[in-house]
Amino acid sequence: MSTPVHNTAGPLLSISDLHVTIPQRRGEVTPLRGVNLTLRQGRTLGIVGESGSGKTMTALALMGLLPANGRISRGSIEFDGVDLVSATPKQARRRRGTDLGMIFQDPMTSLNPTMQIGDQIGEGLIVHQRLGRKEARRRAIEILERVGMPRPDRIAADYPHQLSGGMRQRAMIAMALVNHPKLLIADEPTTALDVTTQRQILDLIEDIKEEYDSAAILVTHDLGVVAGRADEVAVMYAGRVVEHAPARELFENPQHQYTRALLAALPERASGSDRLYAIPGMPPSLKEEIAGCPFAPRCHRAQDDCRTGTIAFEDHGAGHRVACLHPGGEEHLGQLSVPAAAAEKQVLAAQSEAPAPETGAAEDVPASAEVVLDVDGISKNYPALGGSVIRRRIGTVSAVNDVTFSVREGETFGLVGESGCGKSTLGRVIAALEQPSEGVIHLDGTDIEGGKGRNSKAVHRSVQLMFQDSAAAMDPRMRVDEILTEPLDIQGVGTAKDRARRVEELIDDVGLAQDSLERYPHEFSGGQLQRIGLARSLALDPRVVVCDEPVSALDVSVQAQVLNQMKDIQAEHRLAYVFISHDLSVVRYMSDRIGVMYLGTMVEQGPAEEVSARPRHPYTRVLIDAVPTVEPDDERERLLVEGELPSAMDPPSGCRFRTRCPFAQEICATAPPVVEMGAEEGEHQVACHFPLPEDGTLPTRVGAAR
Repeated sequence: MSTPVHNTAGPLLSISDLHVTIPQRRGEVTPLRGVNLTLRQGRTLGIVGESGSGKTMTALALMGLLPANGRISRGSIEFDGVDLVSATPKQARRRRGTDLGMIFQDPMTSLNPTMQIGDQIGEGLIVHQRLGRKEARRRAIEILERVGMPRPDRIAADYPHQLSGGMRQRAMIAMALVNHPKLLIADEPTTALDVTTQRQILDLIEDIKEEYDSAAILVTHDLGVVAGRADEVAVMYAGRVVEHAPARELFENPQHQYTRALLAALPERASGSDRLYAIPGMPPSLKEEIAGCPFAPRCHRAQDDCRTGTIAFEDHGAGHRVACLHPGGEEHLGQLSVPAAAAEKQVLAAQSEAPAPETGAAEDVPASAEVVLDVDGISKNYPALGGSVIRRRIGTVSAVNDVTFSVREGETFGLVGESGCGKSTLGRVIAALEQPSEGVIHLDGTDIEGGKGRNSKAVHRSVQLMFQDSAAAMDPRMRVDEILTEPLDIQGVGTAKDRARRVEELIDDVGLAQDSLERYPHEFSGGQLQRIGLARSLALDPRVVVCDEPVSALDVSVQAQVLNQMKDIQAEHRLAYVFISHDLSVVRYMSDRIGVMYLGTMVEQGPAEEVSARPRHPYTRVLIDAVPTVEPDDERERLLVEGELPSAMDPPSGCRFRTRCPFAQEICATAPPVVEMGAEEGEHQVACHFPLPEDGTLPTRVGAAR
């Protein structure tokens, strides 16, 4: 491929006073209110903020993909010398089709399910470069190979549903790059991916940007992503840029109180016993004019002058600009929750009739606490079916293989691993929604029998699930009071008055107002829906709650609110949590003990701080090293792996991780590793022939045994 040569005179992109208006049945929404941004060739700009802050809308305005009734009501978007707002539709379309490329957040909904991958990638070449179909197909395979797609000629003939999440994201990147754009826009490109795939995708975007000498915009709510990838960062709130600075300067010396609050809400900024800082209140409505600083109602340092007039965007030197009358602060970011605790309680109390939870530290689980859940040698296999006419069994999928652990009363056991490692399958088996193929699960000493038999009703009452997508898990035709009453009705709990009283208690427990009971799921935000999902899982006073990626789709501020709520309720009811996630910082914060799964097997487990600080299995170290961090001086030696998970239909012999392990030797291919180190319950255990040293140094790499 030839590398394009771009003009370097002046900024490649200059957005000035950009306003976007979207008419609605009653009034109109203004999601962008005077956005100003510049970006030079070869640079990467990170745009961060909560959902609704205007990040994605800025990208869509740049691409000309606003909602059908949306319009740019004021301002300009000058790209490579052409104002895309005042240009003719033909001129703007040509620029956007060839010089701008966009990677969308959800490839599955952005890719056409009826078209082969090669045809979708080649379509841009046919339309904008007038290539024939044969040549476009050849170029599509070429770009698929460039983005690291295995077997690109075969993948080009596949449909989106036949690819894994990481492969679909690579196909989306290939589509965005096929015309060698001058500017690549990535809108939440790694939100739904596990940390190892996330790192591969971000590395790929960075390599491609440098190869083509392009500029890039990373739109994300993950501060760690932009900290390690962006040259400069713009923080958006309520449709405006409130802080803009070089990345290192912003993370070392954040000035706007909103930026400081976002950083303080990160789980890695708190120990397991501290309460996360949760930004009080909600973002303002974008249907109304906002006087003064839009963040003032939620800011713990706001004063009267913050609520009137216009807040100027002032230069603090070194390219650091801030729209804040009282920037910075004496308090350390990690301690922001201390001076802000009173403000948080006041705002929460105003939003709900329920009293705000206290901010005391959680207590450690005593070693003498009763074992509530005992998972012993659980395996789960599924038949693999094939054949175009007659469906017949062609093999077995080993989803979970010989997993053992226990959870005590009031304890959180975190399960981490890549997508496809068996976490969610194990969660469904624990919740008695699936029967294990082998092994046994005891709940308070009683075999749950896979949710079958005479005790099935009691099992489903004692073990509840908190789903990843609460909106999809709720009937959109039912009000919240009906959703919360349903499990009580099914189990025949109390009288109608008892059930109504219980529902009112539940909505109080999760910090929502009583009038929430009369509303429908679509009327709530993502964080509020997760609170309702938590309330439903608590309706029957369970002993164990299986939490399956409960905060993976939430902003860091809303995530903090939900996690705080979960810890408060756990302490009050002595619940046992099985917390499933691919976000290690969240798991480390929430969990007392952590179990690490790879391709259905438990490769390491032990106390959360021990496993996080001194991982002994190479795969655990890979997961930890792949987590993006906001610390600017994090230069530790990292252990990385490439490639996708092997097929669970034909898992590798011996150690299942050996095909990706840089330290694998011959014995790893012939003998399954046995648990080493502390074999006693609760101690640090690792299933590896060559565990990593405790001092964190990495041994010489031998090379994977195939």
